[in-house]
Amino acid sequence: MFQKNVSLKSLNTFGIDVLAENFVEVDSVDKLLKIVAVHKDVFVLSGGSNILLTQNISKPVVYLNTKGIEVVDEKSGWVMVRAQAGENWHDFVNWCLSRDYGGLENLSLIPGNVGTSPMQNIGAYGVEIKDCFDSLEALDISSGEIRTFSAKECAFGYRESVFKHELKGKFIILNVTFLLSTKDHPIHNSYGAIKDQLKLMGVEDPGIKEISEAVIAIRRSKLPDPREIGNSGSFFKNPVISTDHFTKIQAHYPKAPYYQVSGELIKVPAGWLVEQCGFKGKRFGDAGVHKDQALVLVNYCDASGDEILDLAKLIQATVAKEFDIELEMEVNII
Repeated sequence: MFQKNVSLKSLNTFGIDVLAENFVEVDSVDKLLKIVAVHKDVFVLSGGSNILLTQNISKPVVYLNTKGIEVVDEKSGWVMVRAQAGENWHDFVNWCLSRDYGGLENLSLIPGNVGTSPMQNIGAYGVEIKDCFDSLEALDISSGEIRTFSAKECAFGYRESVFKHELKGKFIILNVTFLLSTKDHPIHNSYGAIKDQLKLMGVEDPGIKEISEAVIAIRRSKLPDPREIGNSGSFFKNPVISTDHFTKIQAHYPKAPYYQVSGELIKVPAGWLVEQCGFKGKRFGDAGVHKDQALVLVNYCDASGDEILDLAKLIQATVAKEFDIELEMEVNII
């Protein structure tokens, strides 16, 4: 059933060429249950969009490729849709839009699969997974039992969930259920970039499809396609600092961008910090920082995971020295 020494280069969006000493692809929960019953310590790979592989994987690698989307409940104005973990995220968003189901349109074109979306509480342009999340089912690796998690039990935060901390490596997410609107869709277009793009499109009264089109256009203009150049999207989280700290930064950078989180806290774009430190467009061998978006680290050709990681650490050290801000990596380092 397992294949030996399989390259994972095509299965991670950074395009890092490491080997899985033992590799198996599963397309059903039944197959997954049989594997986990024997191998308790496995490495689960799905969309490969939020990881940086720095070494060969010695533990069994399970590539989760389960498919299926279904409506599980419907009531006036709302619908509950369940998608299997192996479904491509953007394909799932398009499936919902084609049926006029609203809620996920601001999350269009985010790389990865449905199963990994709750782990990061993926978000973009004013919307996060938690905003339309209902529940998920996950396999307890130690017991072989399937457990349902509510939004509260997932402990969602900014690019955070319980699956990145207390339950990391203990559960495999099998499917996710979302509560979406079927009429009178809430429209989230408060971000300036969306407003500007809608204006360019000549759209004054956008629906969910127009919001999706605007988001796609923005992302394509700012973010490189992983199929063309290896990357994992945003590499660092946007740091949240005190208003006093930000006031000190403004003294040197009067036009520093920011988002007010509360009366006491300010969120600063990590990409701006990286750019001010001179890294935007810089290349270090085959590892580099994208020319259009300083928040994105890229693999130009054959960079190793360690080379990408060394660059990330150099950026962290430089930003800390210049701004007294500790950048946190959003990408999982393996």
